[in-house]
Amino acid sequence: MKTLLIANRGEIAVRIIRTARELGLRTVAIYSELDRDALHTKLADEAWNVGPAPSAESYLNQTRILEVAAESGADAVHPGYGFMAENGEFAQKVTDAGLIWVGPPPAAIHLMGDKISSRRAAEAAGVSGVPGNTDPVTTAEEVIALADQFGYPIAIKAAHGGGGKGLKVVKSPDEVQSALDSARREAEAYFGNAEVYVEKYLERPRHIEAQVLFDTHGNGVFLGERDCSVQRRHQKLIEESPSSSVTPEQRSELGEAALAVARAADYVNAGTVEFLMDKDGSFYFLEMNTRIQVEHPVTEMVTGIDLVKEQIRIAAGQPLGYGQE
Repeated sequence: MKTLLIANRGEIAVRIIRTARELGLRTVAIYSELDRDALHTKLADEAWNVGPAPSAESYLNQTRILEVAAESGADAVHPGYGFMAENGEFAQKVTDAGLIWVGPPPAAIHLMGDKISSRRAAEAAGVSGVPGNTDPVTTAEEVIALADQFGYPIAIKAAHGGGGKGLKVVKSPDEVQSALDSARREAEAYFGNAEVYVEKYLERPRHIEAQVLFDTHGNGVFLGERDCSVQRRHQKLIEESPSSSVTPEQRSELGEAALAVARAADYVNAGTVEFLMDKDGSFYFLEMNTRIQVEHPVTEMVTGIDLVKEQIRIAAGQPLGYGQE
């Protein structure tokens, strides 16, 4: 790996450029017309225009980004977070073009990006999710039957979404039809897929995320947890590591569960396995983020490990060089 194209903008692009420089890599930035003078374009060795201001015509323009990669001589692509970071189709196109994808395999992105298939993968690894179903629901009758099984309140959730979009809490049978219709509309509008499923709604749980790293040699490590329970409208406000709500025994259990889920997905590179912890201290698998997260510096401060550097090293085929101990 000699030249890295950063398929992103703003803070994360600057962050990746910094580490790439430390590793002696040449960097290629991309920008929309609106971001022509943005900081990341100044810091990179080269900056290429990929289209007009709308993201759909620039940072999400897969064809143009791959053209720039070829024309600039890039041999690797780092997606950052957001935009195409969890787009398995784009990851596949990058690898099909003979480039190095600095992220997990496309198959792992597809598997863990779907809330239903990721839940099945976790359960196959012996890690339980919040009580719920693993098949899409389409009728109020199906939802009511599941609510009778799990007990109210329940959550109707988008199978391919996140961030609270396509999520509706239902407290009684009378609310089911309108909540189902609303969840399906939002899921279709935000994620292009109307599939939803049902889970028991945990009231006031702790939201704990586990950072993992896997190389291409079968080595995997758990780098501790981040407690992101303080949120507003399903968006995280405060990250705490280590969590004051997690005991050493629970931390060990959490780490083993996170590693098991990642292994079940044949995961490689940096990833985050998210859990909900109820008032009794029981953990339930929630989802997996198949990318570097906005919150990754919290783990870096605690561990002293540069996660972006590890991403690049892993993508280049290098082993971790350290174990869980």
